[in-house]
Amino acid sequence: MKLIKNLDEITEPFKNAVITIGNFDGVHIGHQALFHEVIERADSIDGTSIAMTFDPHPLRVLTDNGHPVLITLYEQKAELIEKSGIDVLVRIQFTRQFASLTAKEFIEDILIGRIGMKAIIVGKDYTFGKNREGNIELLQDFAKTHGFKVITASWIQSARNINGRVSSTKIRELIGAGKVAKAQHLLGRYYQIRGIVAAGRDRGGRLLGFPTANINLQDELCPKSGVYAVIVECSDKHYNGVANIGYSPTFDDHVFTVEVHILDFDQNIYSSNIRVNFVERIRDEIKFSGVEELSEQIRKDIITARKILV
Repeated sequence: MKLIKNLDEITEPFKNAVITIGNFDGVHIGHQALFHEVIERADSIDGTSIAMTFDPHPLRVLTDNGHPVLITLYEQKAELIEKSGIDVLVRIQFTRQFASLTAKEFIEDILIGRIGMKAIIVGKDYTFGKNREGNIELLQDFAKTHGFKVITASWIQSARNINGRVSSTKIRELIGAGKVAKAQHLLGRYYQIRGIVAAGRDRGGRLLGFPTANINLQDELCPKSGVYAVIVECSDKHYNGVANIGYSPTFDDHVFTVEVHILDFDQNIYSSNIRVNFVERIRDEIKFSGVEELSEQIRKDIITARKILV
């Protein structure tokens, strides 16, 4: 996949460009279906499949508060879009100046002039341009005079007893509630957080008998406090594990931490970048009477995790 970080990098229009535009936060199964449609349409006209996204999220520029926490930061979003098979990802540096572009300027100067758009595939409620003056109807009007096609994509409906259509908002709600197994069905993969292993409080191995990797989070969205069965990615290898998210109430720390005990693992990974995939929530975080009771519960959690991760 070719990554365009600035529109000035585009020196000539792409061949028969088929484009979709959006924030694509989470790159969920609805987004993936959209990318597949773009790729198929581009292949049918010997063209280029293109996704255009924005960084930072437009609401972070246009509003002082109320913007959502991100499911996927830009680096992961780009990785996931590349896996979908898209030819080109155009990253728009979203600024107030960019937001001031009229819908006409966006269509004529960027989509047609820069990109070379021959078809655009977006959702039925897609809006764009200054004050969101652009919509599907306006695109269709321009299509008649500029010779491109406008295709509206159907919403992907949720499955597995999750009502409504697939959306980033619904996925945030599920993850925030600790329902990571349900979120997996909408994401098409496990929800993943990333971070650097930092020095902890030297309690996991020394006091409890279960050494843990203490993670300095890079992501914004973290599952609800509790204990989870997880799959850890480290140095291109995968390991089963148990993650604890919360405030360690047994020790009255009142400090939020994400700690992972990696099963059957004894390597030194301090300062390493690791990725933690959340498979299933095991239980709430509980305050125990002391170290012995907590240690016994961790043994039970590991047994439960092993059964889940078979």
